[in-house]
Amino acid sequence: MLRLLSALLIAAVVALGCSSADGGDDAANGDQANSSPVVDIATIETGQVTDFGPPPDYPDGPWSAETAARLGAIVAAMEVGADASVELQDVADSGDPRLGWALADMQRFIQQGESAMLLQATVGDLLNFEPDPARPWPSTVDHLIAWDIPVPPEYFTFKRNFYSRVDPRWEPLFSEVNDIDWRLVSWGGVLLDPRPSGSSEPCRCIPAIDDPAVTPADGGDWYPDDRVVFGLVVGDEARAYPKNIMEVHEMVNDTLGGRRIGMPYCTLCGAAQAYLTDELGPEFEQPVFRTSGLLIRSNKMMYELNTQSFVDTFRGNATSGPLAEAGVTFNQVAVVTTTWGEWKAAHPDTTIVAEDGGIGREYDLDPLKGRDDNGPIFPIGNVDPRLPVQEAVLGVISDDGTPVAFHVATAKEVLEAGEEIVIEGFRLELDGGGLTATRTDGEVAGSHQAFWFAWSQFRPTSKLWPHDFQTTE
Repeated sequence: MLRLLSALLIAAVVALGCSSADGGDDAANGDQANSSPVVDIATIETGQVTDFGPPPDYPDGPWSAETAARLGAIVAAMEVGADASVELQDVADSGDPRLGWALADMQRFIQQGESAMLLQATVGDLLNFEPDPARPWPSTVDHLIAWDIPVPPEYFTFKRNFYSRVDPRWEPLFSEVNDIDWRLVSWGGVLLDPRPSGSSEPCRCIPAIDDPAVTPADGGDWYPDDRVVFGLVVGDEARAYPKNIMEVHEMVNDTLGGRRIGMPYCTLCGAAQAYLTDELGPEFEQPVFRTSGLLIRSNKMMYELNTQSFVDTFRGNATSGPLAEAGVTFNQVAVVTTTWGEWKAAHPDTTIVAEDGGIGREYDLDPLKGRDDNGPIFPIGNVDPRLPVQEAVLGVISDDGTPVAFHVATAKEVLEAGEEIVIEGFRLELDGGGLTATRTDGEVAGSHQAFWFAWSQFRPTSKLWPHDFQTTE
């Protein structure tokens, strides 16, 4: 078990792993009021588009049996440190850049030594570009994503077999019933969390925490007031999840307001989200969310433990396995990103996760040591240039399915100045120093904060406020 991982693993990349104006009759009646304060969007920094050059031509049709056998031979040779230069040269000479995706999968696990150099040279010859020698795998995948090089159906079989050689526990997640772009799936640097609900056993994974111990607000003095929390209100109960604990566990299964919730936190995307997990029919056990150790375009891939089904962390829909076959989508609860001091001032009856999480663990106040401060560390290709990649946005989905993202810094400035923001049927409001989106009928929407690159790549048709809602005086 884990033979390929033991032979090829070099290093894990993941270190663990307001005041607003009265809404008036229109808002009270739930009408589609749309108003926007005048904002000088010229002062808002925009992002950049990277020039990856023109994509190479690629053939149609399936991969031949000979091609599949050649890829298998390369993997088998590299697993035992044997010479695969002849087979790699055949790939380089094939004229099929679709094979670049398979080579990139190998690059992810083989990052040092002669095999890594051979892979890098083969990629360069096949795709006619020079991979960055300091980051050959990310630069390869960035190009493939930007070029949108397709793959034939045989790629899924290759990838499932390859990843299953690394860790057989991934194999059930590679279900034939799926809605996943497997090209974009990569290893995050840790293994799958297979532990049953409630377990606190150590693992070579990012360990979820289930039903953490909590204390009242006055028992949360251990956490500095200026540190970030993710605040939830479900029913009449509020709770704060400290960022430093979430950076270690990245996944919580909990009960709040009498409801079961699953709460993933993608550190790479700056996104904490919460889903109601007690709404499935009797044919399914109570869902338990876990981290798979895999990523999709720098976003963590969570899975449901009992059914071995992938669930899209960003959108809440099951994307593989029995839950996907049943068409399950989990409903989202609003998550407020703010500071502990501001949250407990706004919600004095809140609870906060206990200092040791109830499992006797010590948590550094800054576990990641600024790991993600300088931009995405995993490949994402090109991104929507309306904002820089790591600008914070509050994302929400309108009743007609339109994704809307609010630029957080600008929205806070506007609301703190006493102006209102009512867009696409939502009224934006301040809540304990963070933002929430309330529908014009008064219902709090399932919103969450994220880095712009993440929101825009998973919601590519998103409208952006204020960019797409500029008005004049």
